Amino acid sequence: MFSQLSDKLQEIFKELRGHGTISKSNIDAALRQVRLALLEADVDFQVAKKFIGRVKEKALGEAVLRSITPGQQIIKIFHEELTALLGGDAEPLRLEKTTRILIVGLNGSGKTTSASKLALFLKKQNHVPALVACDLQRPAAIEQLATLGKQIDVPVFTPQHGERDAQSVAAAALGRALSASAPTIEIFDTAGRQEIDEALMRELTELKRFLQPQEILLVADAATGQQAVSVATHFNKALEITGIILTKLDGDARGGAALSMREVTRRAIKFAGTGEKLDQFELFIPERLAGRILGMGDVLGLVEKAAEAVEAQDAARLERKLRTASFDFNDFLAQFKMMRKMGPLENILGMLPGMSNVQGLSIDEKQLKRTEAIVLSMTSEERTRPGILNARRRQRIARGSGTTVTEVNDLLRRFDQMRKMMKSAGKMKKMMTQMARMRM
Repeated sequence: MFSQLSDKLQEIFKELRGHGTISKSNIDAALRQVRLALLEADVDFQVAKKFIGRVKEKALGEAVLRSITPGQQIIKIFHEELTALLGGDAEPLRLEKTTRILIVGLNGSGKTTSASKLALFLKKQNHVPALVACDLQRPAAIEQLATLGKQIDVPVFTPQHGERDAQSVAAAALGRALSASAPTIEIFDTAGRQEIDEALMRELTELKRFLQPQEILLVADAATGQQAVSVATHFNKALEITGIILTKLDGDARGGAALSMREVTRRAIKFAGTGEKLDQFELFIPERLAGRILGMGDVLGLVEKAAEAVEAQDAARLERKLRTASFDFNDFLAQFKMMRKMGPLENILGMLPGMSNVQGLSIDEKQLKRTEAIVLSMTSEERTRPGILNARRRQRIARGSGTTVTEVNDLLRRFDQMRKMMKSAGKMKKMMTQMARMRM
């Protein structure tokens, strides 16, 4: 998401930086292009208009026009305003001793999955979450929530067979929570509809009145564009939502929903779903997303992902291997899996400053899978001692991995080159040591 918008904005800013001096006409021309780029990205018309007005007012200031680097100054203004448009500072959940969180949204937006992702996120923060199945409209919703809860080892309260009253289910869940030995965070997964209707809103309003939740989080599908903004407006008007969970940020939608929703509803986007896996869920930090859209990268986000994926013990062991140039294919496979934990490699590269401008940035996932298949087709001894891989062994590996001998030879050649480079891996040693300290 945002790739098309990001490319266009960076082209505009590149042209601005090319001017030695900036005039009102330069700024007007650039902002006209920015406005068009925002509208093409499905940003609400009024939101785009107000945003351009704020940027223009600051960009025409004397400090910018007389600056030695006016192009950079305008980019700085744009980053600040884009951050403000997305919500400014990240807004955490309001957690109390006993917290009730109501998850609402339309069918297909990812409500049930997002409820489970939130439970896992809170569990990692050393909280005690529990899930409550209050979606009695969709037959598979209860079973889906129970399955997801089991995967993340979080208790799920399910209704008795034939129960049709969501408030009765909520009351029973609260009774169980009150008798628990430790305070819990109850996450209520509610029913959705294909579209907003009176029956849905009436049920949710009554549930809100009964539960008095600390948080009401709307799950909105970013891929639905302007429709997501309309949905958010209606839910906010009826329920006074406290925040938004934006799903499918890993998709190829144009991104206008994320840029419009905060401005239209005045409610913070608190979390973002960045993939299908349950751990692909993160705090929504406006400043970082603004930086990525403008090609500035997100180094802090990358470091956090690395710290989560790399255990201190693994980092220390890998550092020793690198230092002694004894890195083998077992280590290669371990490192490969470690990188996978951090998410899609294309997303990881996009978090590095300037990498979004690099042509051919896309990662060939099929090629990565072929590489992994080649290594998995080796015996334990062959991974440890790649030097024994003669022609016959290479043919067997190619057959086992569904690749060609040429591909096997290419991997071995690149691996040999990598091992030679590791003899001067001082910088790598320093990086891994720092990552290990962060983890501790």
